[in-house]
Order: sequence, then C-alpha cells, then structure tokens
Amino acid sequence: MNKITAAVCGFAFAATGMISTAHAQDKAKIAERLNKAAEVIEQVQAAPDHAIPDSILSRAKCVLVIPSEKKAAFLVGGQYGQGVATCRTHHGWSGPVFVRLGGASFGFQLGGQETDLVLLGMNAKSVQDMLHSKVKLGANASAAAGPVGRDAQASTDVLLNAEFLTYSRAKGLFAGLDLSGDVLDSNHDDFAAEYGAGVTPDQVLHGAVPPPADAEHFVHTVAQYFVIAHNQ
Repeated sequence: MNKITAAVCGFAFAATGMISTAHAQDKAKIAERLNKAAEVIEQVQAAPDHAIPDSILSRAKCVLVIPSEKKAAFLVGGQYGQGVATCRTHHGWSGPVFVRLGGASFGFQLGGQETDLVLLGMNAKSVQDMLHSKVKLGANASAAAGPVGRDAQASTDVLLNAEFLTYSRAKGLFAGLDLSGDVLDSNHDDFAAEYGAGVTPDQVLHGAVPPPADAEHFVHTVAQYFVIAHNQ
C-alpha cells in the first residue's frame, strides 16, 4: 500500500510540475506576442506618409494587432494567427484581450510570406460582439480596407460605413486589406493564462482590471499613437 501511495504522490508531483512548465511557456508566448504587437504599431507609424491617418487614429475605439507568423501556404492560406486587442476606456487604454483571426485567403500567404495584420474597431460594439461570439467580417460586422497616409477625405468617407478598418503589413509595405469573410474570435485559453480565474474580458476592456506587467509596453505604445485631438 505504501508503494502505491508513493507512486500516486510521485505522479501527482510530476503532473503539477508539467502544468507549471506549460503555464510558464504560455505566459512567455503571450509576452512575446504583446511585444511584437507593440513593434508592429511602432513600425507602421514610423513613416507618417504611409501610416494610419491621424483622423482614424483619433477615432478608433479598439486596436487589434496580429503579429506575423511565418506559415507555409500555397494558393489557399489557412489560419492567419493570434493577436491582442485593447480598447479605449474613460481613463486610458485597457489591458489586452486575446484574439484569433481565421479564414481562407487565396494567394494571401503565397510562399509563406510573413504578414502583420492591424484591425481597428471604429465603435465599441465591434469588439464587444467578438467577445461573445465569432464575428465574420463583412457579414456580422462591416469591414473595409483602411486608408493610409494623410488623405483625410478618404478617411472620412470610410469612417461612415465600417465597424472595422483592416490593414496588412508585409515586407515593409503597409496598406489597407480586404478581410471580408474572415472570422474574428476571442482566444479564451490565452486570456485565462494571462489573467487567471475570476476575471472576464468585459471587465478588462472596460478598464476594471489594470494591464498586467507584460502588457504595459503594448498598451503604452497604443496610447502614444492613438490620441484624441484636443480640438475634437
């Protein structure tokens, strides 16, 4: 009996160690994704003439970034990848929630090209809907390829109709991208790994939960660029 008890205890300790290791690995991947997302924003806005226009920066309610992941694909691309999102609150930008974007993209990932994706939720409803059910861009939520540069007139026209403005960045080039038909969904596993039990995405996006330490750089970067002008 003692041998059986010892064996069971040994198995339990081993299982606990495996769970702790997996949790640490998940946290490390999440931190890396958050830092990469911050880098995407910084690199996109480094060239103002080819960046997101100021008129859109000031009006965006939520920012979603899906950093590039090299994927082998030929003619039909599969899952794009995983990313992070933050929304405006009454006292700054929220801690991040975690998202996934998937769909079939003909030729989009030809040759395994690395592509960063940036999606801007132009009203609070856009991301709130995503948290509770999958959102199909162009169907459940209107989406449009976002304008770049300093074309304020184009920015105004697009803002009238789209819940999401979508962009891609590949090989240093940044441009609007049509993601109609793709599905945006929340990543509950990564959210649980980041915040633990007892916290909901709604609480995070409404600013009731402070950003975790590993998310501060991402949130600060978004806050640096997505500023509401004082004269608006």
